[in-house]
Amino acid sequence: MEPVNWGILGAANFAASYMGPAIHAARGARLAALGTSDPAKADRFLAFAPDLRVHSSYDALLSDPDIDAVYIPLPNHLHVEWSLEALEAGKHVLCEKPMTLQADQFDRLIAARDKSDLLAAEAFMIVHHPQFVRAKELVAEGAIGTVRHVDAVFSYYNADTGNIRNQAGAGGGGLPDIGVYTFGSVRYVMGEEPQAVPFAHIDYENGVDTFVQMAAQFPGFTYSAVVSMRLFNRQEVVFHGDKGVLRVTCPFNAGVHDQAELSIETAGQVRRTERFPGVNHYVLQVEAFCRSVRTGEAYACPLEFSKGTQVMMDMTFAAGGKGA
Repeated sequence: MEPVNWGILGAANFAASYMGPAIHAARGARLAALGTSDPAKADRFLAFAPDLRVHSSYDALLSDPDIDAVYIPLPNHLHVEWSLEALEAGKHVLCEKPMTLQADQFDRLIAARDKSDLLAAEAFMIVHHPQFVRAKELVAEGAIGTVRHVDAVFSYYNADTGNIRNQAGAGGGGLPDIGVYTFGSVRYVMGEEPQAVPFAHIDYENGVDTFVQMAAQFPGFTYSAVVSMRLFNRQEVVFHGDKGVLRVTCPFNAGVHDQAELSIETAGQVRRTERFPGVNHYVLQVEAFCRSVRTGEAYACPLEFSKGTQVMMDMTFAAGGKGA
């Protein structure tokens, strides 16, 4: 089977450090081209993919007939525009999260995907990691009984005003950057959608959210979360059932923040831990995308799923007074 030939729109640091190498390493994929107006920024990519073609513009890359799919790591406010451009050019699209900044923007992407008969998806890599696949299985089989509450936290410290995550015009903020994970991971494992967000406290600096504490009501359980760009690094998701507790440690930056693990505690203080060393969820994401492109295999994170996460973020912003 022929590999999927990939191009990357923009020489972002994240693409150079993580997704570029992942595309290069993934089975069924070939990193073939990069679009950047600064040739010097291509050097980091050429170091591991020396045969890479470097185009001087995004449009030039989208016009390359040898490219099947594009990965888009551009600033958040450009995601919808260039995803639509890529689909119009006949390319499959894997776009960094958040793919949109409002839920209704997904409707244009879904319509363009359906019209083109191409695969378009948000780069929500954790659903491809065996840690979360296993967590979903454990909850479904009742390993901790009936889940009544879930809490999640994801924080890191970034006060650099020059960083796009701290720039409102670029779609910055903690929720757009990492709330995708605290919200999407729980929706994935539990298979439910929030009914309401009755509480959200949001701190803003220069128009971007830097600290969020919120609570949500799902049909079968309650939920609470903390998301912040102004706290020390921490990440964890805890599923609390009537017969046990499931802790998902290092759920979002596996292998970087810490080792990915699952810890289950049940009656009699019985504890067991499952570990997932050496797993690269970026590589797994690319391989799953390529299989879907070549074989039609169902993709674990369709646009409809990603829209649901954005709906939850929109509800949280509304509850906390967006832009206050």
